[in-house]
Amino acid sequence: MPINIPKLLPARSILEQENIFLMEKDRATTQDIRPLNILILNLMPDKERTETQLLRLLSNSPLQVSVDFIHTETYQAKNVQKSHLEKFYLTFSDIKDKRYDGMIITGAPIEHLAFEEVDYWDELVTILDWTNNHVTSTLHICWGAQAALYHHYNIGKIKRNKKISGIFAHQLLIPTNKLVRGINDEFSVPHSRHTDADYQAIEAHPDLSILDCSEQAGPFLIVSNNERHIMITGHIEYDADTLSREYHRDLKKGLPIHMPTNYYPNNNINNQPINRWRSTAYLIFSNWLNYFVYQETPFQW
Repeated sequence: MPINIPKLLPARSILEQENIFLMEKDRATTQDIRPLNILILNLMPDKERTETQLLRLLSNSPLQVSVDFIHTETYQAKNVQKSHLEKFYLTFSDIKDKRYDGMIITGAPIEHLAFEEVDYWDELVTILDWTNNHVTSTLHICWGAQAALYHHYNIGKIKRNKKISGIFAHQLLIPTNKLVRGINDEFSVPHSRHTDADYQAIEAHPDLSILDCSEQAGPFLIVSNNERHIMITGHIEYDADTLSREYHRDLKKGLPIHMPTNYYPNNNINNQPINRWRSTAYLIFSNWLNYFVYQETPFQW
């Protein structure tokens, strides 16, 4: 898919080196098609890395996509230059009167807090409510998935005894769902979190479907029956080395962290991790764009 992103966005040069098909605005406007308009609320601290990861996965489709990024107004991110946000990001106030075909809400390293204790929780609630009437389908990732389950379906989170970090096998439960079309019966997913969504509450909820299971990591894909909300509990967007960077970061902080499970070849941290989830990630994003966004969104909002 030709993905239309700003010329100066740092992710552009990285994606061009990977031979990702990118399109500049001038060329995009000459094509007689309406692009899919995707909004990304980026809550991750390393915003530039997350931008690259998500744009990479949005690239694998014949559809033209135009992306807007927004950041929170009620909380100022500390790990990104203000100039980057000013140049490439909008706020909810800027876009609240617009409609989007799809939206992605990322995770955030704030699981230790109750939802109401998060600095920008009230703003996020406003955005979550807004998506019900302004977005065709929203993809929620990790903490973003827990927040959506809590707000939309009153399903809380459960603290783990120790952080789940590593690559875990998941088995499909509903292989006929459009989101997992083409995915293997068993597939690998990176997880990195201290809490779980309440599995039993999700399973009992009449408006939600669990598409897979993992004995160690729990469900990964949860879809609302109206297909407006897709909750992804892991980090399928992660690069091969992301868990390694997190592990060494936590070691330097002196945190009680264990080596990521099923991650380093031969459990040797000196070995280069292998990406075993890339094809699954591309399929999930491609299926979401096609079946949940493109096929369902009106040509004119």
